[in-house]
Amino acid sequence: MTALLFYLKIFTKRKEDLALEKGKNLPLFGSPLSGLPYLRKYRVKRVSSWDTTGGNKDWWEVAPGERKVLADIQGPACIKHIWTTLFSQDPHYLRTTLLRAYWDGEEDPSIDSPIGDFFGIGHGIAKHFISLPLTMTCDKGFNCYFPMPFNKSGRIEVVNESGVPLGIYFHIDYEIYDSPLEDVGYFHAKWRREKNPQPIKDGINLTGKENYLILEAKGHGHFVGCILSVHGLAPDWWGEGDDMIFIDDDVWPPSLHGTGTEDYFCAAWGFNREFYGPYHGFPLKGNEDWTGKHSAYRFHIEEPIVFHKYIRVTIEHGHANDRGDDLSSVAYWYQTEPHYNFSPMPPVEERIPREG
Repeated sequence: MTALLFYLKIFTKRKEDLALEKGKNLPLFGSPLSGLPYLRKYRVKRVSSWDTTGGNKDWWEVAPGERKVLADIQGPACIKHIWTTLFSQDPHYLRTTLLRAYWDGEEDPSIDSPIGDFFGIGHGIAKHFISLPLTMTCDKGFNCYFPMPFNKSGRIEVVNESGVPLGIYFHIDYEIYDSPLEDVGYFHAKWRREKNPQPIKDGINLTGKENYLILEAKGHGHFVGCILSVHGLAPDWWGEGDDMIFIDDDVWPPSLHGTGTEDYFCAAWGFNREFYGPYHGFPLKGNEDWTGKHSAYRFHIEEPIVFHKYIRVTIEHGHANDRGDDLSSVAYWYQTEPHYNFSPMPPVEERIPREG
């Protein structure tokens, strides 16, 4: 049984699925395709921006400063697919527009990210790439396939923090279940940025304390990936930074210690081209001297990184943190609630990408 199908079963938790997990009439699923003949009992629904007058104005307008609720769904349910495309006169609308989601009536959002970064590339750039959970199809069609389960309610909203109107088309497809979901983690995504982390020049790092922080979470859950965007501010390779992931009671060394930035993103000896795949990619490559804007992604779909109490996902900025570039990231993870807001969203002026 593939990991993807295993998560599908966990998120639906139908009675027949539970029986199958216990070994009763267990079908031999080899892939999601081989599972397609098996009948489901949930109901499927969609919330979208379609023109309810019967016309063709199939978008919603979001005024400057407006917080617009796209969907407010009653559970138990699970969002399975989000598609959107946006238009604006603001050149930075992918950073000035926030995507947020709230599960089961929580006050602090579980998804909290500029909308462009959430869908897989940073710097306010839309560029074609396709991965398993996220795509920017033909530069314009943004898709998310991360399952987002909840029992009471799920609210998706956008916030337009630019000075001009925003137009948004969207579909939010979800499943409705007859009984509450059990043993599920709630989906989270969090953006953060450090414009110029202080470089350290002694060449030694035996604590990880000065690393760039991607995620800090408390509770029980699993980390399922991230995007990392780097604006190189000086020539030469910025990717000698090791990933270091501290889990539960780790002090030093961490449970997972890597060997270099490109190694974490499943490449080697730097990135000699742009590429994208189901689980890892480097869809945005800047200048040949490693200045300018770069973005990479890694999804731990086949090997989620489990934590029972605490996790701290970090990566060095250069070897032993010897560089001070402009870094930003989105972490994706599932966990029990309540969650810890490890990095409050900065004001809009602090999110605007650098020029160049």
